[in-house]
Amino acid sequence: MGMICSQTGELESHGLPPCEGAVNLAGENLMNPLRWWNESYKKDLFSSRIDSTKSLAQAIAASPNPPHSWVVVSGVACYKPSLTAEYTEESEWTPFDILSKLVKEWEGSALLPDNVTNTTKQVVIRAGAVLGRDGGAMKQMLPPFWLGLGGTLGSGRQPFPWIHVSDLAGLIAHALEPPADPPSPSQQVLNGVAPALNTNLEFTKELGRVLRRPTIFPVPAFVMNTLMGSERAVVLMEGQKVIPKRTQEAGFQYKFPDLTSALKEIVGS
Repeated sequence: MGMICSQTGELESHGLPPCEGAVNLAGENLMNPLRWWNESYKKDLFSSRIDSTKSLAQAIAASPNPPHSWVVVSGVACYKPSLTAEYTEESEWTPFDILSKLVKEWEGSALLPDNVTNTTKQVVIRAGAVLGRDGGAMKQMLPPFWLGLGGTLGSGRQPFPWIHVSDLAGLIAHALEPPADPPSPSQQVLNGVAPALNTNLEFTKELGRVLRRPTIFPVPAFVMNTLMGSERAVVLMEGQKVIPKRTQEAGFQYKFPDLTSALKEIVGS
């Protein structure tokens, strides 16, 4: 496939090196347990994503040979939490809290000028909670489960949109493929979530089952709000039913379409 560029600090001085595709995965970890939810952390969440994305988009626009694909991984926080609403990539949305505002600005900073959109395909992958062995959402969730202290978050009824890290990597590779036709001038959105629509309760029970541990200690909302800050805790305490409609229509094949296969791979039983 040739060279793929990710975001580097040398863009401003040297421009974009020749490459077939560009991906930006930069960004301060939203779930960083070592950072308190305060103004400085919120500022870092925005600047670490928006500044790097803007720099890369500007470098692509200025390149004499721009890449054929430009992929940004944002999040499903743009969709308003609901127990009933279902969201596809076509769903209309407007920012309603700090995280949805972040997604709006983040995706906006990736937009390329008109003179490049006829050669470079623009793809936004809105990822759910990324489940993998070495970090992401699982890093904070596993220790209490191993101790037999795992439980639902709040009521457990809230949807839990997720994707296995291998499938997210596969989806990025899928999005980087050269466009068959001249690319659309607008961003192509793909929901980066597994097709299984699970709740937090289903996730909790399945993880407990795979680990052979009890899951009888629900975590009250006020505890999560205190530990993480209510604006951040919303990611775990509330959720959205996100459907990967376009992702599946594009022919993407999931390795881990359901919780059982994903969690067995992650916890290695």
